[in-house]
Amino acid sequence: MCGIVAVIGSREAAPLLLEGLRQLEYRGYDSAGLATVEALAAGPAGSPAEGRLTCLRAEGKLINLTHRYEQHGAPGQCGIGHTRWATHGKPEERNAHPHLDGSGRLAVVQNGIIENFRTLREELQAEGVVFRSDTDTEVIPHLVARQLERIQQGRPASGALLLEAVQQVLPLLHGAYALAVVWAALPGALVVARKAAPLLIGLGEGEFLCASDTPALAGFTRTILPLEDGEVALLTPLGIELYNAAGERQQRTPSLLSGTEHVADKRSFRHFMLKEIHEQPETAALWVARHLPEGGTAGGQAGASLVALPLDEGVYEGVERIQILACGTSRHAAQVGAYLLEQLAGIPTSVFYASEFRYAPPPLSAHTLTIGVTQSGETADTLAALAMEQERRSLVADPAFAPRLLGITNRPESSLGRLVPHILDIGAGIEVGVAATKTFLGQLLAFYGLALAFAERRGGGATGHGPEQLRRLVAALRALPEQLKALVEDHDRRCAELAHLFADTQDVIFLGRGINYPIALEGALKLKEISYIHAEGYPAGEMKHGPIALLDARVPVVSIAVPGLVFDKVLSNAQEAKARDAQLIGVAPEGPDTELFDTLLPVPEVDELISPLLTVIPMQLLSYHIAAHRGLDVDQPRNLAKSVTVE
Repeated sequence: MCGIVAVIGSREAAPLLLEGLRQLEYRGYDSAGLATVEALAAGPAGSPAEGRLTCLRAEGKLINLTHRYEQHGAPGQCGIGHTRWATHGKPEERNAHPHLDGSGRLAVVQNGIIENFRTLREELQAEGVVFRSDTDTEVIPHLVARQLERIQQGRPASGALLLEAVQQVLPLLHGAYALAVVWAALPGALVVARKAAPLLIGLGEGEFLCASDTPALAGFTRTILPLEDGEVALLTPLGIELYNAAGERQQRTPSLLSGTEHVADKRSFRHFMLKEIHEQPETAALWVARHLPEGGTAGGQAGASLVALPLDEGVYEGVERIQILACGTSRHAAQVGAYLLEQLAGIPTSVFYASEFRYAPPPLSAHTLTIGVTQSGETADTLAALAMEQERRSLVADPAFAPRLLGITNRPESSLGRLVPHILDIGAGIEVGVAATKTFLGQLLAFYGLALAFAERRGGGATGHGPEQLRRLVAALRALPEQLKALVEDHDRRCAELAHLFADTQDVIFLGRGINYPIALEGALKLKEISYIHAEGYPAGEMKHGPIALLDARVPVVSIAVPGLVFDKVLSNAQEAKARDAQLIGVAPEGPDTELFDTLLPVPEVDELISPLLTVIPMQLLSYHIAAHRGLDVDQPRNLAKSVTVE
């Protein structure tokens, strides 16, 4: 969601801030701003230089803030920047960050939500403080300024003084936050802090860049120090002072960013989303190369395993149930994963909305593996649900109920990677488009690998998927990259031609059954996200139980029909829709059985268990081309954010 960048060092801060914010644009935002502190003159002997704070803000895209900077300038080698996704207050310039105290000499940027801001605001207003925005964040600079006034009492401005004031204010803030603070009286220091929201410090040579996500550090450094929950840091050109929530000095070794792709490059594509759809064959090829070793065997034979995942054997041992926590697109991947884990490995598996799990968790069951799925590794609901599950299981003395946590993410260096002991990195590279495409495919592939690994160890007897069946599935997965390449190229053209038929469409129904029902849900979500057309996904067999009343000639129906257990049933359900005059679009193999569709988006005939990896491609491209045909902002759709870091 919101993006934070803060910098201090020997170079002008504003250009670094703007570049960092540009790298965070993909997260989604509605306004942007920055504040810098310029050193004016040295004070008396032994005292720091005084400074001047410049604050620039602009509604809309980052280019508007860039124009403000070009017109007015923002001198100084210390500064903070922010891209805002509105929570409290409309997306207007007065609600953009940074927010200032009453004197205009102290500035704060913040991600997250201060849940008790109304109480704090009323308290400050009673003391005469005048607020200029509707945001929850604005209470923070006023609280820090008030605390500085209380504790300064003739003491010279110093990093220790600002740090102390911030440390005393943080316990007053209820909720989640990542924040950065600068003070005009202190041009050589800034303070950052986090609680339940991501914040990382990048270490350069005599300078530091702090950001809420790794792409902002691209081109600056690959050496990072992620802040842990509750930590506060004072940054000066000379170094970092790190403290925990109890005020105790911390010593921790920095780490290196994993992966190689941290810079967003659209290349020759019109939008990042289209580029990322076209990158999916490469995503699949890299996954196959990493995790499906040539010569792998199944059924406990000697030699290499059928699938090679970077997980300890303890992850698999004794698992009797699996529960998966996820939101949005990640939840749809989890639903496919649950189907695979049950049908291939015979493990009862449940999928929960992470946002609901915390408030209505199921009864504890023994020998349960909990999987959290989040492409960013920073989804607040998923992290909170995992933390709660870890805590409630840790309170049970019986080792059968001990927490067993696994994460599936595209960012192993994220908060998820620090929360859970085991990580499956989908390795899809940076994804800029808010609507997930290649990361969804990466999550699906992670679940295929996990289901195959469990099935291999359990023998597949309970499900009928023995070694030979598993080997056939692996062979089908190895063929996937080439199939995806041909499919993306073909459907890019087909969907571009089809998009004009949706010029006046207001409602679309997506149908699927079995393992492709989650793909129908994902197709509907993609269309809603970027084209703003109302769409719903249903199990095809449920149409006659109510939703069929919606159908007429104005409501297109997209039906996924692949040969397998439910093929004939889906075709029958599609006939029911066609009988109500609905325009029928099929995602199915070419053949006499699929001639009933008014328009066919053909997919190869593959094993039904593999089909979601292919049927999702027409869904993504159809949504993309409809939105592009309408002239919409495909990469940054309204009201949405790439990484949902607040509840």
